[in-house]
Amino acid sequence: MNRTEMEMSGPGVSRQGRTVKRRRWGRLRQQWKLLGLFEIDQQHEFYSLTCMMKEGLCAAVQNTIDNPLPDELSEDDYSLEVTQIHKDFRMETYAGPVFASLRRSLGMTEKEYQHSLSSEGSYLQFISNSKSKADFFLTNDKRFFLKTQSKREVRFLLSNLRIYMEHLEKYPHSLLVKFLGVHRIKIAHQRMKYFIVMQSVFYPDDRITARYDIKGCEVSRWTDPAPEGSQIIVVLKDLNFEGQYIQLDQQRPWLVRQVEIDTAFLQTLNVLDYSFLLAHQPLHHDELSQSHSFATLIMRAKKSVNPSSSPTHATSPTVPGVVAEEDSTLLSSELNCASTQCHITEMHSGNGGTDIVSPEEDQIEQTSRVGAESADLQTFQAQNRRLLPNFKNPLHVIDGPEQRYFIGIIDIFTVYGFKKRLEHLWKRLRHPRQTFSTVSPPAYCLRLCQWVQDHTK
Repeated sequence: MNRTEMEMSGPGVSRQGRTVKRRRWGRLRQQWKLLGLFEIDQQHEFYSLTCMMKEGLCAAVQNTIDNPLPDELSEDDYSLEVTQIHKDFRMETYAGPVFASLRRSLGMTEKEYQHSLSSEGSYLQFISNSKSKADFFLTNDKRFFLKTQSKREVRFLLSNLRIYMEHLEKYPHSLLVKFLGVHRIKIAHQRMKYFIVMQSVFYPDDRITARYDIKGCEVSRWTDPAPEGSQIIVVLKDLNFEGQYIQLDQQRPWLVRQVEIDTAFLQTLNVLDYSFLLAHQPLHHDELSQSHSFATLIMRAKKSVNPSSSPTHATSPTVPGVVAEEDSTLLSSELNCASTQCHITEMHSGNGGTDIVSPEEDQIEQTSRVGAESADLQTFQAQNRRLLPNFKNPLHVIDGPEQRYFIGIIDIFTVYGFKKRLEHLWKRLRHPRQTFSTVSPPAYCLRLCQWVQDHTK
């Protein structure tokens, strides 16, 4: 071998090759950061991991399918840990029956959940401008988020799982993100990874025109928007939203009150730094017209809410989704009709006899009923617009007069401990007379509620 050949095959060439690969990878990552969302194909660093996640999740959900849920959850269900051994890894599932119960309460079947998590399509990676070191993945249909978490964050969620479930049961319209599973994956010769599965607030995202992550403060709360006409997905922040409003009309009191309820709950957990996610898209013409039958509206409402436990407030109007007693009577007759203008012949029992209504009287009664129904329908539509979208996550969708809003509260794991107290003192010196995210949980709660008050109409 001559000298030139030796130089070409020596360690220097190997180092040079690695350097070129790193540069290529760096350029790729830079492009991905611009895109925000991209497919995890076979060349991607997380391809092997996400394939294992898919396989493990498919088996974990199958275990739930094969073992039906009990009528009532027990203390053992909250502490249950199930380990499943696979060829190259093992997967642990925490509190499986509890999360399966939550999925069921959201109208989600285990089969459709399993299909989304383990379909043939590749997962997607989402690159955010978050300071978190977590990795974010979406299922191929963008319906569910998978996020890596620290052991501390997972333990925090599991230790508060019971009161989280109680909150969602008491307030079925809660805007808190819906956690659907907690898992740990162990791959040979690698560190264990904890991750959670969540319902995506921004689903379906086909027509969403803008996304925001709101914390109710000023410092570091601006993001450069995407270039005009580009396909780049950018999550904007508080300062980007200045001068705009969430236009809800009759829905505004409900939203303000629900944010108060949810942030008060988070205050009891002693957490801060959570985000109020917001996105919007214009309504279609047929969505603007609200052309739904009264029966259809009530059925959608009943599917989306537990009327007996919806959040109420003494000074606020009826909570969306609550069906009044007089409407329940109308519902029973509506559901037995082929249309909202069905013909009803009433039979009036007397002293052992039966009076049949004449055609003329019947026509007058029908006209009167249609008029009353029209008024009821308008009231129902006004109070229940948020329940009209026929989506898989209607609890995070609210319709205003012209825009559809996707709203949720996420990232609820930051506890106000010693480190955060020190950070608060440091930021007070660094940013005098400016608002920043690291404040006490009561102050954070109050400030976010005030932001919603100030930016809704």
